[in-house]
Amino acid sequence: MTHLRSHAGVPREPDLPPYEVVLAETDWGSLQTAFGSGEELPKVLTQLLEPDPKVQVTTLWELGELVGHQNTIYEATVPAVMYVAGILTHPAAMTRRPYRDTPIRATLLGWLASTLHDASDEIVARNEEYYPGFITRSTTVAAFRDLRPMLYRAVAPFLYDSHEDVREAAVVAALLLAEHPALAGHRAHLAVHARSILDTSSNDPNRRAAWGALTAWGHNPPGPEPLSEEAEDRGPYSDGRGDLEPPF
Repeated sequence: MTHLRSHAGVPREPDLPPYEVVLAETDWGSLQTAFGSGEELPKVLTQLLEPDPKVQVTTLWELGELVGHQNTIYEATVPAVMYVAGILTHPAAMTRRPYRDTPIRATLLGWLASTLHDASDEIVARNEEYYPGFITRSTTVAAFRDLRPMLYRAVAPFLYDSHEDVREAAVVAALLLAEHPALAGHRAHLAVHARSILDTSSNDPNRRAAWGALTAWGHNPPGPEPLSEEAEDRGPYSDGRGDLEPPF
């Protein structure tokens, strides 16, 4: 069960268009992916609604290769992310993953968080350092970052989900979304969620996302940064196909 809690004085974010509209009204063939045009994306995206969790997770991995290969934001990333955010409330999102009894919804939210990390303030600042002018209004990265208020409204209901994995993935996605100035009014209550991750989570990338948000927003997070600068750079809540088979 999910709960959407209101916060006084915080304006309501715009709604995402329904996922069916995104699928039908996007000119996928005109959009760039990592491997050419996005003409195959409607078929890929539709497979996320299959009842078989192995198909869902494998499809999400394939989608990540098409629209997020090498941590890059492509033209097709924008509508693909809108579609994934739009199916969070679909019954197919409640399918349980093999061997870990976790709803696919947690995996979808984790995928969103990982993709958001690739266009986060941290990554944009790093790119600006080496490529001045990297972020401009004409770039696909800027267009993707403009989605954040709409995406926040899709993610926010799951901050209070009954399943721990869904809650944690939603919090990490929300922390990254709240970098947008229009979402600054949500940061105070998100800081509470961030501290909860630092207190309870064993996922280092998620802990680093929580620690980074608290630091950026002027809070005093407990302890040192969970991952050192020398650690391999990974997005939060990284999730792939590794748990589709039993562990050895």
